Amino acid sequence: MTEDTDNWNTPAPAEAPEQEPGDVAGMSFEQALGELERIVQELERGQLDLDAAIKAYERGSQLKTHCSTKLREAQLRVERISLASDGTAQVQPVEPDRE
Repeated sequence: MTEDTDNWNTPAPAEAPEQEPGDVAGMSFEQALGELERIVQELERGQLDLDAAIKAYERGSQLKTHCSTKLREAQLRVERISLASDGTAQVQPVEPDRE
């Protein structure tokens, strides 16, 4: 075997898909989480070249921020139903956890 043929059976490093950062804003929580999980798996496999791994990490960071924002928004919309002293139902907003 020559030096040229030694690498024929070695798979080339995978590249991260090119996507615009702005497209994250239009994603649902489920879409963003799904893509984030896929990126984490790719990074854990360690088969991305350095530039692709950095791009994937940056994309993952954007997706994580988007998911966190979506969760906070959902938490703010959640309401608690409780009974007043006269027995009537009343709706109260749930207090978000203080970080």
